[in-house]
Amino acid sequence: MARRKLGFWRRFIVMVVKPTLLVWTKRNWSGMQHIPGTGGVIVVANHMSHADPMVIGHFLYETGRWPRFLGKASLFTIPVIGRWLLKVKQIPVHRGSVDAIKSLEAAIVGVDEGGAVVIYPEGTTTREPDLWPMRGKTGAARLALTTGAPVVPVAMWGPQQMYDPRTGKLNLLPGRKVTVVAGEPLDLSRWAEVEPTRAVLEEITETIMLRLRDMVAEIRGGEAPPLYTPSARRNNRTTGAPEPGQ
Repeated sequence: MARRKLGFWRRFIVMVVKPTLLVWTKRNWSGMQHIPGTGGVIVVANHMSHADPMVIGHFLYETGRWPRFLGKASLFTIPVIGRWLLKVKQIPVHRGSVDAIKSLEAAIVGVDEGGAVVIYPEGTTTREPDLWPMRGKTGAARLALTTGAPVVPVAMWGPQQMYDPRTGKLNLLPGRKVTVVAGEPLDLSRWAEVEPTRAVLEEITETIMLRLRDMVAEIRGGEAPPLYTPSARRNNRTTGAPEPGQ
């Protein structure tokens, strides 16, 4: 990506966010070579904190790619902010409505335009008490089958030191340690040209989330638990069916 072609608004956000993160975080990055320099790519990441987008955005920017996140559609309706999000190439997500297909279509366009589209398959910050990844939703799998773009897993640990969703505590002290690791593109070839049935999409999603979980375990050390499944009645760890509504 030629940085001089960012345009005013994207260049403005870099001027504001990057210096802040250079002070706020102490970075341990690896695997940047796995992010393709050009062409459409789907980046799937674990989601533990509202600080995640800044951290992974910084990481991707330094690989030469501009991150395009899928964000709640409601954010795009806020005066000024909504227009700004569109100007910096972010993608609105319509959840639980007849407009949900528009989110997929917008993501497909983003990938087909050669963009680096970032998806959090969990759909929200993890509900696992120790911030391990939980079961994902099938949007990333559907996008991968539709576009055929490479799917690169990116695991993070440390953004919870910036903002911990469990306590709601924002820590503005400088030098918060954050680790970001990009892995090799996932081999999804056995699902190429396969009809995207519910079972197929869930298999691909499971593959994505297990890889992210194992990468997080490599960062944190120790053995990873089974993927976490939030329950309407109780929170538990399980290897059973995905949560309702996926």
